[in-house]
Amino acid sequence: MNSPYSIADWWAVVPAAGVGRRMNGERPKQYLELNGHRVIDHTLHRLGSHRGLRGLVVAINTEDEYWSAPKVPVALETVPGGEERCHSVLNGLEQLAGRADDDDWVLVHDAARPCLRAEDLDALLSELAGHPVGGLLGLPIADTVKRTDSRGDVLETISREGLWRALTPQMFRFGLLRQALWAALEAGEWVTDEAAAIERAGYRPKMVEGHGDNIKITRPQDLPLAALYLAQQEEA
Repeated sequence: MNSPYSIADWWAVVPAAGVGRRMNGERPKQYLELNGHRVIDHTLHRLGSHRGLRGLVVAINTEDEYWSAPKVPVALETVPGGEERCHSVLNGLEQLAGRADDDDWVLVHDAARPCLRAEDLDALLSELAGHPVGGLLGLPIADTVKRTDSRGDVLETISREGLWRALTPQMFRFGLLRQALWAALEAGEWVTDEAAAIERAGYRPKMVEGHGDNIKITRPQDLPLAALYLAQQEEA
């Protein structure tokens, strides 16, 4: 950690408008039960309980019939979600416009990442405290990486040097992220994460190493793994 914790306050946006088709569940993955609570409840509690958070915005599908706001110790508000993640995040940023200054920090975190450690959140806030742009949590790729064709045949082995898995939260200056997302969408580019929008605008986000248990629940086998991680974190 390069600097002491020095960010007085920050904002958070959680895109939660996805339907989670790969889970094949009866409801969106963020509403599945996990250790006695919904996945999204764990996620929002971990964000909402962290010091310095000024406001929390959740982007919800307009046809969502499962949403109910959990109790968190910070102001929580909702906005309509968009067609893709980038639209939902931008809707959340627009909700904060007029309250958040351009130089304020905003953290975007996946609704289906309920195992975020407080120490990883501290590391992100501390490492980037004086950074002009921002960055994201990530994990160095340890496995051998292969590129395949559409049939699944291996074409080549790719060097993993310098390769990272992008995690969340991703943390950027409010005004810069808002402008970068607008520019990407106006160009017809539906970026898959906030860092991609920042990169597209010509900036270089900083990668901050996190922990591997900060998993995103995507497939059915991820749910029991997340339950195990949460139990281990509570025992630590």
